[in-house]
Amino acid sequence: MNAGVLGLGRALPEKILTNSDLEKMVDTSDEWIRTRTGIRERRIADDQTDTSDLAYQSAVEALKNANITAEELDLILVATVTPDQPFPSVACMLQERLGAKKAAAMDLSAACAGFMYGMITAQQFIKTNAYKYVLVVGVEKLSKVTDWDDRNTAVLFGDGAGAAIMGPVSEGRGILSFELGADGSGGKYLYQDKNIVMNGREVFKFAVRQMGESCINVLEKAGLSKEDVDFLIPHQANIRIMEAARQRLDLPVEKMSMTVEKYGNTSASSIPIAMVEELEAGKIKDDDLIVMVGFGGGLTWGAIALRWGR
Repeated sequence: MNAGVLGLGRALPEKILTNSDLEKMVDTSDEWIRTRTGIRERRIADDQTDTSDLAYQSAVEALKNANITAEELDLILVATVTPDQPFPSVACMLQERLGAKKAAAMDLSAACAGFMYGMITAQQFIKTNAYKYVLVVGVEKLSKVTDWDDRNTAVLFGDGAGAAIMGPVSEGRGILSFELGADGSGGKYLYQDKNIVMNGREVFKFAVRQMGESCINVLEKAGLSKEDVDFLIPHQANIRIMEAARQRLDLPVEKMSMTVEKYGNTSASSIPIAMVEELEAGKIKDDDLIVMVGFGGGLTWGAIALRWGR
């Protein structure tokens, strides 16, 4: 049984923090941020909004989009490194708030690669007929673990949520292949102490290499070539890293999602937020071959080749 995406939703805080705003907070400039990251602004949640609130908003939209009820959900997976609290999990909070009475629920922690890990975990349950409908949410409130005095990291991150309802899809559609990976020896380059700590140079080198390699690997696993790719949705971390992946696939600029300028790096939520954006813009159509790829703290990475449609 093929597993694919039946519906999508997203949630973004109203408050916009621009590069000009950041110039007043830390020693940086709009030009420096734009040329190195591609980011112009990001969304920041207020003190009354926590991770589970953003998750809930995106999940409600995804359920509506998929035309299924919360009571039909079998499993809720939430990819996040910024839960409201250590436990109960965001997934359990979401289960109660949605009224998804029969759904099992757990959080996944794979940082910015979390949504890829969540989608593949969901796929396994659906393919084996154990579960029919799985809600996968990527959500972060990174603003609560960002050091706003550190100009190397303060300029990068934003808050948001993206959700997908996954379930059975028709033959030839859905997830065709995937790759998940980790390199724990690189954990020292990107981690959370009280706040996010990052060795930008080392993370950049790892990401440029791994994103491109993983894209090629999932195509080979699916028996496809670069020429078959209709659209690339990379983790929205840094425009230079994203460009390296696009060039590895020989794709024109218009075939890659670029939401980083508006939302910054929203970690586990960046890929589903981008998916919603590109669908609404008409850039993804039924039977298009989509490649999604992400990397994150751990170090972790994941990629998926997906044939769009139900």
